[in-house]
Amino acid sequence: MSYTVENLEKSMAKLTITVSAEDFEAAMVKSFNKNKNSISIQGFRKGKAPRKMVEKLYGPEVFYEDAANFAIPDAYEEAAKDSGLEIVSRPEIDVVDIGKGKEFVFSATVALKPEVTLGEYKGLEVEKKVVKIMAADVNAELEKVREQNSRMVTVDNRGIKKDDTAVIDFEGFVDGEAFAGGKGEDYPLVIGSHSFIDDFEDQLIGKKVGDKVEVNVSFPEEYHEASLKGKPALFKVTIKEIKNKELPKLDDEFASEVSEFETLKDYKASVKKSLTEKRKEEVKREKENEVIEKAIENISVEIPEAMIDEQVQQMVQEFASRISSQGISFEQYMQMTGMTPNALMGQMKPEAEKRIKTRLTLEAIVKAEGIKASDKEIEAEMEKMAAMYQMEADKVKEMMGETEREQIAMDVAVQKAVDLIVKNAVEVEKNEEEKEEQ
Repeated sequence: MSYTVENLEKSMAKLTITVSAEDFEAAMVKSFNKNKNSISIQGFRKGKAPRKMVEKLYGPEVFYEDAANFAIPDAYEEAAKDSGLEIVSRPEIDVVDIGKGKEFVFSATVALKPEVTLGEYKGLEVEKKVVKIMAADVNAELEKVREQNSRMVTVDNRGIKKDDTAVIDFEGFVDGEAFAGGKGEDYPLVIGSHSFIDDFEDQLIGKKVGDKVEVNVSFPEEYHEASLKGKPALFKVTIKEIKNKELPKLDDEFASEVSEFETLKDYKASVKKSLTEKRKEEVKREKENEVIEKAIENISVEIPEAMIDEQVQQMVQEFASRISSQGISFEQYMQMTGMTPNALMGQMKPEAEKRIKTRLTLEAIVKAEGIKASDKEIEAEMEKMAAMYQMEADKVKEMMGETEREQIAMDVAVQKAVDLIVKNAVEVEKNEEEKEEQ
């Protein structure tokens, strides 16, 4: 195997890779063995016709595609590694020359990690934020806990009100015909949740248990089911039960039931302390994000489109994995939302570019400041990973190759770069005009 490198514009490069005739012949043999059982030649049982006979009848070209697919991965991997290029995208492969008994030549166009010109990243000004928890914040948190400890009680002496849960049977009709998915029994509908279309829920307000109601609504123009878009619909609804949320009293008894404290006063003090710590962490993250964004604004870099596309693909995979863990496939999500994969990728592109710029900026600061991760810091990070995956630390270390260890070292160094620019940031008070605008 041999190769040449051609540097292109916008941090792109083209590797032209030559596979020896001998190695390509080996790939041709693999291709023949893969395909021979599907080739029929009169006078021979399937899979028993010699290669020469097959090539005489069909031409050697019949094996080229698979032979190329066998030869390319190893040759590309070797060339990419040997070249020392910092490749940040999948290769775009083009066959240059292919033929039996010849060298096999192909090109691989790749994006390279672009050069970053740093601007100011020390002494960046950020807004000073004061952590102050008010009584209203504590009360709001207590209300959340009350909600979590509420119970549903049946109401039988009045009509439906907003925030009630109405247990209903319903069937929907369009143009006088029942439609698929428009029927339900014992459905708990929270009034005011807007989980049903149009003003469906509003038309149930005031109705009592046992009432049979005809609800007239229209499907939205953007509804996911094409046959129902914009169509008027009639729902026949039966009110079977009305439930209302009952909240516990906010007193010492409540405090002792939901916390380790015996009095409401002590519980409130604990909630305030917890909210203060939480807000301190939020302020810390906000400061980090603000400093990083300002540092990014000061850089000069030209990111290759292929690098952004690669990041977008990764984000799509991450997204698909997240919704899969919730029991929804990527295809189902597309159908439910009426979105296309291309539209989703378009939405993710700005965030993908921001992620890339952030990483490039921080890695450039690592290089400029000579920041390194110590062995102790790398070990600590591995132990964190072990705890996350509920594995023994030694097992994790055994699984780590040199590439993975280098990646961990860079991740640690990047975090140290964040700490450096945050430490050197200058906090400034908001001026009075800005305060008044808020």
